[in-house]
Amino acid sequence: MARNVAFHPAIYRIIAGLAVLLVLSVWGFAGGGRSGLALAVVSLFILITAVLTAVLYRIWRRNAAHGEDDAPVPFGDWLAGEFDSGEGRLTGAAAAVTALLPLAAVAVGMAIFAVVRDLSV
Repeated sequence: MARNVAFHPAIYRIIAGLAVLLVLSVWGFAGGGRSGLALAVVSLFILITAVLTAVLYRIWRRNAAHGEDDAPVPFGDWLAGEFDSGEGRLTGAAAAVTALLPLAAVAVGMAIFAVVRDLSV
């Protein structure tokens, strides 16, 4: 089994997609009054978080020691491999779920709330 010390690039793409879903879901609650300003601030915070994550990933990728034979690991192999985290070793799948579950729960939950709100109005 491969030993992973960093997330697969697909994990970062999934995080970006969930962030976009969250922003779109939050804007589903836009109404009259001052809610537009509050939603713009929330969207800006999410955008800044996504941009900082992407910049940090690019910096890490540029400065990481890459060997001659370092080929991109297929996502399935990454999931089946081991992942070294701060709390110990996990499987890649467990590390992916641990990283994605909080954002996925908020984004999907907010999307469901927005759809239910639009259907009830």
